[in-house]
Amino acid sequence: MSAVRHLSLLDRALVEAQRALETTLGDPPALRPCPARAADPVLPKPARRHAAGLMRINHVGEVCAQGLYFGQAAVARDPATRAHLLDAAQEETDHLAWCAQRLRELDSRPSVFNPLWYAGSYAIGTLAGLRGDGWNLGFVVETERQVEAHLDEHLQSLPAQDLRSREIIRVMKEDEARHADHAEQAGARALPPPIPQAMALASKLMKLVAYRL
Repeated sequence: MSAVRHLSLLDRALVEAQRALETTLGDPPALRPCPARAADPVLPKPARRHAAGLMRINHVGEVCAQGLYFGQAAVARDPATRAHLLDAAQEETDHLAWCAQRLRELDSRPSVFNPLWYAGSYAIGTLAGLRGDGWNLGFVVETERQVEAHLDEHLQSLPAQDLRSREIIRVMKEDEARHADHAEQAGARALPPPIPQAMALASKLMKLVAYRL
C-alpha cells in the first residue's frame, strides 16, 4: 500500500496558483456535456449584445464561486466539509465552461477583470473558512441563494428566442439550489444580517461592471 502524500506549504501554494490561473485565464473543461441543445438563433445585434452581457455576468459568478470555494476548502478543518466544497467547485467548473462556450457562440468574451474577481472571492472564502466549518457552509448557502435569484432575473431578461442560454441557466440554477440544500443539511450557520447585505451589494457592483467589461 502506498503512503498518503502530505503536501507541503509550497505544494499547496502551487496547487492554489494553478487553480487560479486555470479559472481566470485558462479554459478548464467541463465533466458534463453542455445542456444547450437548441439551435443558435440569429439575434439582432442589440439582443445578442444583451445576451452576451448576461452570460458574461454568469461567467464571472462562476469565477467568484471557484475562488470562494477553493479559498474555503484550503482552510476547512473537517475533511467532509472540504470534500463538499471541492465537489461543488467541480460543478461550478462545468458552469464556467458552459458560459465560456456560450460567450464564444455570441461572439463575445469573458470579463477582463476575472483575476480581480477571483482574488477577492478567494480572500473572502479563506476568511470565512477560518471562522469554522459552520460559517464555511453558511457562505455556501447565502452565495447559492443569491445566485439562484439573479439566474431567475436572467431567465426573465434574456431574449425570448435565445433558448441555448436559457437551457444552460436552467441547469445552473438547479445545481446552485442543490448546493445550498446540501450545505444546509451539513450544518450551515445562518450568517448575521450585515453579511448577506454586503454580499448582495458586492454582487450588484460586479454585475454592473461585468455586463460591459
